[in-house]
Amino acid sequence: MRGGTEDPDVRARWAEVLATARRTAAEGLVVGTSGNVSARLGDVVLVTPSGVPYDRLGPGDITGVGLDGRQVLGTLAPTSELPLHLAVYRATDAAAVVHTHAVHATAVSTLVEEVPLVHYMAGALGGPVRVAPYALYGSEELAAGALRALDGRTGCLLANHGMLTYGAGLDQAYDRTAQLEWMCRVWLTAAAVPGRTPALLTPARLAAATEKLRGYGQRRD
Repeated sequence: MRGGTEDPDVRARWAEVLATARRTAAEGLVVGTSGNVSARLGDVVLVTPSGVPYDRLGPGDITGVGLDGRQVLGTLAPTSELPLHLAVYRATDAAAVVHTHAVHATAVSTLVEEVPLVHYMAGALGGPVRVAPYALYGSEELAAGALRALDGRTGCLLANHGMLTYGAGLDQAYDRTAQLEWMCRVWLTAAAVPGRTPALLTPARLAAATEKLRGYGQRRD
């Protein structure tokens, strides 16, 4: 296990967790204390605590648990969605998880079982984004359903609840959250036009875009 709350690596990662959590609130992806953010550091998961507004959390509020769910850092109770986060860390190579109740993603989760392919950025999430069936928040049932929806994907919707994404770091996990919310908004906007049905990408077109996305960005020597 990593060192205690004075460990520089722990404190730095906690600062990143708080910055990401505050960003979800500032950009309208959560309301109040809904949603949660976590990051893995070795065998410790730093996670936002339950029921505390992000703007009230500071460096001294570090909350960390082991992969078995046992609290190892801090005194604030971890988020009620801890089973959801831990399930992702145990089953994937995730280093960060972002869970929000974003408006458009939540709305789409009530309408379909898979987000319609309105945009090629679905490729950045591994393919068509699935909707996990509804289950009580904080439950092992919700975590299990999310894992099934995440098979081969880095993001999913949670029916009548919200969405979850993960990544190799907090920046990537957050970017995937923002992209998924944007795609849901695009589909809802297009689908609302009277008498028109949104044109969707074919699997072949998505596959071609996904392949091209693998080389997107700046090259590093």
